[in-house]
Amino acid sequence: MPSNFIAVLFALSSALTIAWGTVVRHRIAGSAPDDGTIKGSPLWAAISRPLWWAGTGTALIGYGLQVIALGFGTLLVVQPILVLSLMFTLPLAAWYDKRHINPREMAWAAILTVAVGVLVILGRPAAGDPQPPLGRWLPALIIGAVLMILIDRVAQYRPRNQKALLLGIVTGALFGYVAVISKSVVDIFIQDGIPGLIFNWELWGLILGATLGTIVQQYSFNAGALRTSLPAMTITEPLVAFTLGYLVLGEKFTVDTTLGWLSMGLALIAMIISTVILSRRSV
Repeated sequence: MPSNFIAVLFALSSALTIAWGTVVRHRIAGSAPDDGTIKGSPLWAAISRPLWWAGTGTALIGYGLQVIALGFGTLLVVQPILVLSLMFTLPLAAWYDKRHINPREMAWAAILTVAVGVLVILGRPAAGDPQPPLGRWLPALIIGAVLMILIDRVAQYRPRNQKALLLGIVTGALFGYVAVISKSVVDIFIQDGIPGLIFNWELWGLILGATLGTIVQQYSFNAGALRTSLPAMTITEPLVAFTLGYLVLGEKFTVDTTLGWLSMGLALIAMIISTVILSRRSV
């Protein structure tokens, strides 16, 4: 039963849960050694700590809430709401660090909230086809894979902060694909149940994308300053998801006036700027 109101509630719950998991994993990223051995690698150092599993488990719960939200609403409704995880990350990180949130941070959080509200309320997203044919998916999958592999290869030869930025972009792109494929997986499950999931590529693509995203994310956290990697992954994910939602799923904003589209464009720019600033201040 489609319901954008219920979708928003679950998306907000997901954003809050993801924010807590992000704060936990950020706090252990800086202490990971990288001496070139398997046991000295950032990934091994992270997964060998119970706190990392607690943070990852929390993130998985958040993802489950996101999946439920996608069952009730469109991708173009759920994805902007998830950006508000930054608004929750900020006070959680401040509480964890025993510091106060300054007025500038509160102002940017308010701008982000208003921008997301404009995209969801004024945009009035319309549903598309959650199960598009594979032929519509293939160009997006091939182009995305080539670009992400290329960026990853370039990142390996760049200085640490540049590497963190590039890996953050790859992480955000991977999770953008995961978000869109999740919408298809939810629809397949509702229509055909577990047998339908097993015999469709979307489930296996989702598992692969989520696994790769988690691995690349941990490497990006450890490649350089978190204030470099976090903005990249946070803003790349919704932009990739928006693009795929339009081109592959056929979802769209039902704005039909020049003033409306101008307002949407300004809201998107405001969301990008506030996301970058808040993500840099939340770590």
